[in-house]
Amino acid sequence: MTIHKEGTGTLIVTTLTLAIIYSIIRYFTPEQPTIHIAVFVVCFILFLVVLQFFRKPTRKTPINPKHIIAPADGRVVVIEEVIETEYFKGPRKQISIFMSPLNVHINFNPLSGIISYFKYHPGKYLVAWHPKSSTENERTTVVTKHANGTEVLFRQIAGAMARRICWYVKEGQEVTQGEEFGFIKFGSRIDIYLPLDAKVLVNLEDKPVGGETVIAELA
Repeated sequence: MTIHKEGTGTLIVTTLTLAIIYSIIRYFTPEQPTIHIAVFVVCFILFLVVLQFFRKPTRKTPINPKHIIAPADGRVVVIEEVIETEYFKGPRKQISIFMSPLNVHINFNPLSGIISYFKYHPGKYLVAWHPKSSTENERTTVVTKHANGTEVLFRQIAGAMARRICWYVKEGQEVTQGEEFGFIKFGSRIDIYLPLDAKVLVNLEDKPVGGETVIAELA
């Protein structure tokens, strides 16, 4: 396991901030070693919390052209038929995965193909499980066109804590199932919109593993 590249800047800022806090407290309490130890322990724990958020585990993707792979770690909070209004403008099966701050926040391509559509939407920071977060929060919309012509839409959605969505894809780019396509910092959600004839293989409250768990199968 390594540290993700998106964590470099945050970890540097975190380290400097905690070091300054510790130094100030030592300066104003020169004869209070108990306080120094307590502050050091708290600062170290805070650093570890931030560090674990940017962990980058090794994942092995079971490549299969009919499978839809979980684009993120987390918990399945929505499985329903909805009307997708941005791109398809019609009915689709939606699967939503909520990522807590304790989950790995790397995002993985759920299938191989060509990026046929991409758009970034600035927006609000409602809690990620809020029904309107899919249409009002900061988000990206990515559509991948499978070799057989099937298109699957997936959407990165910022949460109340997430203030930065990162993406590594653009329209016309060829992508491979299981490779990274983005990262969301500090709690978020991903929605996946599938054809109505796709077979959903997960249940509500399941905890898929990003880049590994098969969440659906295309017809």
